[in-house]
Amino acid sequence: MGNKENNNIYAVVTTIQEPTDCMRGLAVALGAVRGKLLVMGDKKGPASFDLEGVEFVSLAEQLELSFSLAPLLPTGHYGRKNLGYLLAAQYGATCIYETDDDNAPTTDWAVRSVKVEAQEIPKVSWLNVYRLFSDELIWPRGFPLSLVRDPNTCPDTTNSSTVEIEAPIQQGLADNSPDVDALWRLVLDRDFQFEKRRSVYLPPGTWCPFNSQSTWWWPMMYPLMYLPSYCSFRMTDIWRSFIALRCLWESGYGMVFHAPEVVQERNIHNLMRDFKDEVPGYLGNEEITRRLHDLSLDSGFGAVSENLRKCYESLVKAKFFPPEELPLVHAWLEDIEKTKTVDNQSD
Repeated sequence: MGNKENNNIYAVVTTIQEPTDCMRGLAVALGAVRGKLLVMGDKKGPASFDLEGVEFVSLAEQLELSFSLAPLLPTGHYGRKNLGYLLAAQYGATCIYETDDDNAPTTDWAVRSVKVEAQEIPKVSWLNVYRLFSDELIWPRGFPLSLVRDPNTCPDTTNSSTVEIEAPIQQGLADNSPDVDALWRLVLDRDFQFEKRRSVYLPPGTWCPFNSQSTWWWPMMYPLMYLPSYCSFRMTDIWRSFIALRCLWESGYGMVFHAPEVVQERNIHNLMRDFKDEVPGYLGNEEITRRLHDLSLDSGFGAVSENLRKCYESLVKAKFFPPEELPLVHAWLEDIEKTKTVDNQSD
């Protein structure tokens, strides 16, 4: 499954804006590789999306979809993106690229392969991947503040060898306005450029948050794309990443990060509101990962969906999520399983 050719690429975005220059650039980049763009609307925003090669799904149309998750998702929430993932999977996507409406592809942007060459990073408990692409003080959103200055989180990789690795989840960095937390923006904010260094492979057992701004997923890990609804907006993709990593490891895979192929022209944010929304992460990210680390999961590719369920049940029990999250998780897993059936029938 992992060796399947990337001949049916879908990109997924949710937006409340008219087409931005970034989205126009993405549509052009996708058109060049015969990719398709799915845009999920919400209660605010345009009733249509006038951009060639784009399928826009309004909120009303989303509620008519056959997915069990559709009527359960809250409106006015980034989690509307989940329906885009399900549609892409149902359409037989051999790879899903997710991004945001303020990320523009650069000339380096290209469809990635599940098998990539990457620098092998020694296993550490936490790794600040941004420091592997820059010598300056910077860290990804979701990285524990207590570890920002810990030298063990940015080991010397000068002599690390390059290996060919299969990586069914790959994260790209973003130039100009990288995905950092509100604290970095309040204290250090400026236009930022990463260095064009080799892709890096983080082996199983190494924590590093990843986001939803320039991320590639392959079918074997589609179940892990689920974005939770009942948590802070600033944590939904970060807490997803911790759960995804824990389940990824049980399947024998690590995570690949690569140099920027997008430039973020960041939408206007209220930084103090962002800071407030990130407090659950500042205070809870290390505890969440400890609980996930200690959780007994099943090994192998076939256990991915059940492992995801166990992770959410554990974090609901620990009160990081309310009980209302679980019906959405169950509906998501039911829906994603149905997309596999549709894909198999189309094969």
